[in-house]
Amino acid sequence: MLSYNYIVLLAIDVGNTNIHLGVFEDKNLLCNIRLSTDLHRLQDEYTILLMSALSIKGIDSKAVNGVSICSVVPPITTVINQVCIEQFKTTPLIVGTGVKTGVRILTENPRFVGTDRIVDAAAAYRIYGGPTIVVDFGTATSFDAISSTGDFLGGAIAPGITVAAEALHQSAAQLRRVEISAPASAIGKNTISSMQSGIYFGSISMVEGMVARFKQELGMNTKVIATGGLAQSMAKGTQIFNAVNQDLTLHGLRIIYELNQEPKVTL
Repeated sequence: MLSYNYIVLLAIDVGNTNIHLGVFEDKNLLCNIRLSTDLHRLQDEYTILLMSALSIKGIDSKAVNGVSICSVVPPITTVINQVCIEQFKTTPLIVGTGVKTGVRILTENPRFVGTDRIVDAAAAYRIYGGPTIVVDFGTATSFDAISSTGDFLGGAIAPGITVAAEALHQSAAQLRRVEISAPASAIGKNTISSMQSGIYFGSISMVEGMVARFKQELGMNTKVIATGGLAQSMAKGTQIFNAVNQDLTLHGLRIIYELNQEPKVTL
């Protein structure tokens, strides 16, 4: 008969701004951890941060026997991979060429598609079906189109909300940094509320416009899923989302890890 080893999985999504981690017991997400991405941080520093964070969340690091990683920052991938090998005594699954994802990539050059987008596509299709649009509010705001059969069709990439806000501050001497939140009205009565309106409502309008264009090509019944660090905040300003799932990438890492496990034969 066939049986699988019981897995406590550490899923790690390495982004340009944050490293998002989650621990799964079977299919249950036990905890979320966010660390800042820092190219100058040493391996020992990442080790201390990761192990301390797991301890604070009440996770016994000795129980972790599987690791799944996707990353858009190759130098940190190498460091995190080594940390996991040393601390968990297991070789991480790093999503990339040769890894089964369950997603056909129908773009001109599949190798140039960020692995985080493919992981999101795998999760979105398995959880919500298709066709689906995933809007990821990260360092960039990305729009991913998934077909009715789970294929990654392509998408669009725009500056992220925090990137746009910082660029505005850096490029205009009299414009300060502002909190990214919805002001009371679209018509600002002072510089701060005017900037908040432009940043927040402007981003909402851009997302609504892009989703409308995608639906013209995918079909008006296409589901729209929001993910990323600012997903909850942005979803409050619009009705276009069918669901908000800030842990979509972590679930995709779990799904892909399971796809790549070979069953062990027991007599």
